[in-house]
Amino acid sequence: MFQIRIHGRGGQGVVTAAEMLSIAAFREGRHAQAFPSFGSERTGAPVVAYCRIDDREIRLREPILQPDALIIQDPTLLHQVDVF
Repeated sequence: MFQIRIHGRGGQGVVTAAEMLSIAAFREGRHAQAFPSFGSERTGAPVVAYCRIDDREIRLREPILQPDALIIQDPTLLHQVDVF
């Protein structure tokens, strides 16, 4: 299973990016899931989105703590949230 975690801020397309990766994998015949995690829903607030891709059905429904790929769309988050 390949797991991706994306960090950014509200309005940067973090959730959309995870969904697009998931859809692309699905169109290639893979199993995929994408889901967001965010607190207050406002522009500029920290947002995390997750994407899992596998050849088999994905039964996990929990945040990705040790991703295979990490995308950070806003470098200021490196000093504000625990991205590693």
